[in-house]
Amino acid sequence: MVVTPQLPPWPSGPLVHNAVKLRRLRESDVSMARELSMDPYVPAIGSLPAEADDAEALAWVRRQWARYEEGAGFSFAIAEADTDTAVGHCGLWLRELEYGRGTAGYSIVPSARGRGYAADALAALTAFGWTVPGLFRIALFIEPWNAGSVRTAERAGYSREGLLRSHQTIAGTRRDMLLYAAVRSD
Repeated sequence: MVVTPQLPPWPSGPLVHNAVKLRRLRESDVSMARELSMDPYVPAIGSLPAEADDAEALAWVRRQWARYEEGAGFSFAIAEADTDTAVGHCGLWLRELEYGRGTAGYSIVPSARGRGYAADALAALTAFGWTVPGLFRIALFIEPWNAGSVRTAERAGYSREGLLRSHQTIAGTRRDMLLYAAVRSD
């Protein structure tokens, strides 16, 4: 029997940090989802189809809405704070909340990379995580070649804890993953 964790209420407003705000995904975010689907890596690690058309991108947006109801966690659009234009996606996954653990993930559309949005989003997501009762640890799993994601993790205050050999299957291949984590200070 799978136990669905009891999640706290959805945030009452957007989560803001520097240049970004995290908010619920909207149907109007389909263009962001379509651009994410053009990056070959994003579909390999999630449920967004490669080169998604409008219908596939909309179905992905709707699946993100369901993550909270399913007890998986919180799925957010990363939007520019000043324009509200979606530039990516992030999530705080809480399937192990009963053990005080969560994981996080983030992706920025190719046209908006290099502006610090991912680090700002991860900082906002982590600050929100520390408001979740019982959550004391948030982990990130990053492939060793992904220098941009490593920089993002470190800028957001995460520490490298080690290398997990053959940890995860991505696109049909077992991959090593770097383990980064943030721990709530008591």
